[in-house]
Amino acid sequence: MDKGAQKQPQLPLKTRISLFFLNAVTDASTCSNGTVNRRLFSMVESLSSLRVPASSKPRKSVITSDVTVDPSRDLWFRLFVPCDSDQQKLPVIVFFHGGGFVYLSPDMKAYDEVCRRFARTLPAVVVSVNYRLAPEHPYPAQYDDGYDVVKFLDEQRGILPEKADLSRCFLAGDSAGGNLAHHVTLRAAQSATAFARIKVLGVVAIQPFFGGEEASKSEMELQGIDVIVTNQRTQFMWKALMPQADRDHQVINVTGPNAVDISKIDFPATMVVVAGFDSLKDRQIRYYHWLRNSGKEAYLVNYPNMIHAFYIFPELSESALLISEIKNFINKHSSGSAATT
Repeated sequence: MDKGAQKQPQLPLKTRISLFFLNAVTDASTCSNGTVNRRLFSMVESLSSLRVPASSKPRKSVITSDVTVDPSRDLWFRLFVPCDSDQQKLPVIVFFHGGGFVYLSPDMKAYDEVCRRFARTLPAVVVSVNYRLAPEHPYPAQYDDGYDVVKFLDEQRGILPEKADLSRCFLAGDSAGGNLAHHVTLRAAQSATAFARIKVLGVVAIQPFFGGEEASKSEMELQGIDVIVTNQRTQFMWKALMPQADRDHQVINVTGPNAVDISKIDFPATMVVVAGFDSLKDRQIRYYHWLRNSGKEAYLVNYPNMIHAFYIFPELSESALLISEIKNFINKHSSGSAATT
């Protein structure tokens, strides 16, 4: 084991308390029979005011609204529009939240704040997708929902504000959402006529949730150190998502033995974010190299002292640094000056 893997992440007390609470609620609501106690999770959300309603009144210079796509499957998104930007046209970010495909939603306080910061700081029009959750809705429900929201944006005029520039669209997500961002983009790229108005210029994969049958070096070394991604939790989440599949399925192990050949697909530039105390980092770095080896433009952004999901904690300075990196990536690829690194 290398010396860096033996260290503990240095986190503020506020962050450690939040992590303890999040982990406790998650573990308490996962049942041994493979189901999730949604009632318990909802009760905790209610008591802790973890959900935030949309508001047409500006909050931190951003207005929000919830837009229904398909009520039969509770498919909707939260729209974040900056109100202080003097730019006539803004890029559109379609964002997929994390939670292992099992937990969380766009109206969770942490994700409302993250997307609000994206909208205000980048600036951009942000569409945060509420996709169906496993195990109640196994694969491919989440991927269909993600794709259908992008298709909805492409087809329905008047849904987004006039300043939203669909010719500068980026798909982004963290953890499970990073996995979704990749696969929704892949599905779009495999069909040259998928969209009439939307042009996907890039992917922002923030610590994407990938797996595989064989444990990676970082997964073995960081067990007991990684405070979020544990073997028990990942086993539960992959089984909830794809109960009959092994972990080398191309959806889970994107770079594995069953990987899709993207060398001849027009897959856009991708920014891959990794962190030193994230058990998944080896798989994410492998994803970056796989993109490059497939002839695709890819960038690796590493935060060696950070944990999985560090970006949802604004008290961490790296959280602001990440937004700055995303802003640079979007500006570069919006200008048409992209160059392979």
